[in-house]
Amino acid sequence: MLFKKENYQIKSNSIGFYQDLEHLDGLGLSSVSANLYTNKKNRDELVLFYFRKGASHATVYTQSNIKSENIKWNLNNSKEKIYALLVNTRNANAFTGKEGYKSINNIAALLSDLLSKKQIEDEEEPKKIKIKNLLFASTGTIGEIFPEKKITDSIPNLIENIKYVQNKYIWIKAAMGILTTDTRPKLSMEECKIAGTPIKIYGLAKGSGMIYPDMATTLGFVFTDAKINANVLKKLLKKNIENTFNAISCDGDTSTNDMVSIFSTGYANHKEVKSYKDKMLNEFEKSLNIVLKNLAKSVAADGEGASKFIVIKVEKCKNEIDAKKICFSVANSPLVKTAIAGEDPNWGRIVMALGKAKVKINLKKLNINIGPYKIIENGKISLNYNESEVAEYMKSLEIKINIQIGSGSKEFEVYTMDLTKKYIEINADYRT
Repeated sequence: MLFKKENYQIKSNSIGFYQDLEHLDGLGLSSVSANLYTNKKNRDELVLFYFRKGASHATVYTQSNIKSENIKWNLNNSKEKIYALLVNTRNANAFTGKEGYKSINNIAALLSDLLSKKQIEDEEEPKKIKIKNLLFASTGTIGEIFPEKKITDSIPNLIENIKYVQNKYIWIKAAMGILTTDTRPKLSMEECKIAGTPIKIYGLAKGSGMIYPDMATTLGFVFTDAKINANVLKKLLKKNIENTFNAISCDGDTSTNDMVSIFSTGYANHKEVKSYKDKMLNEFEKSLNIVLKNLAKSVAADGEGASKFIVIKVEKCKNEIDAKKICFSVANSPLVKTAIAGEDPNWGRIVMALGKAKVKINLKKLNINIGPYKIIENGKISLNYNESEVAEYMKSLEIKINIQIGSGSKEFEVYTMDLTKKYIEINADYRT
């Protein structure tokens, strides 16, 4: 499997390493090409997640002051059960104004009509699917006219190709369909129990650049067959986003389109969970956190141009807020990230990043480790410091930096990647 619970590593993106996401009751999947990428013929960039009997849901959105039109649409609608989520790549539908919003509304009207007809064809008790039962996610270039016609022309084909029974390859096809500059799909799964009933939690995400927490930092979608109401899902997602999608950074930039959603089809055979304090949720919440963290780590590891995955942990801090500030001060430092890219054990750059975090630090209690090697002990260079040993460690695919402040008992951990020449190439050539 690509992801491990406690020992995450960058590995080959060979299809054989991906977890075997299989069938999840109540969900239909479809992905097609709408020719949104004129230079990448026939790649899928339109993905539909269809919930046959509707799904309880919760979503966290970007806190950017400039939001994409699809997010505005979602915030204005989607208050009830969700019957479908439509995701498009190539175009962010951000800074497109009234026309971009109108396009989403027109697409929603078509989806509503065709999915309502599919309900009549396939369901014993068909439902009329309203536009407020639909969610939208967009990712890609900001400020370009939204390709409404290409998308509406492709929706009949998208609905015709809905797969009610999924397998590993159908999930990977959907995960590939939501990518932009990503180099590989991002999937994760866990299984647990609620009141003795087996439960599946499947997730996929996209994200490679413009990644920094101010809600979620990317597109992420989690699906479960558990029977959990929307209010409980909202509390679960809000809590578990903090040490997962809100603990990653690639470049310190927050997108206009960030959203992470969880959907519950309710097909599992257990009593509906209506209270966040219900002890039946304990195992489910642990498994949900693992799925979210694996997806978040995979985003950081696949950061644009990344050659190394970096884990920064701050311990023994006065409070979690300070620990988080220090973590991100190090994670977002171009000097730290380029030193790691160059495999240079220049620990002075870590010290610099600590100093600019605006957190009070008692140097006499400061300890810094790079991997297993002690660099700073009680505010001084370790007597056992051997630069050649640390330089050899810097060749690893995964770099761990541990910082102990010595002012308390709180901690935080952040995931990021190095900054390479490839990052500049990718973003310099993004539209050309």
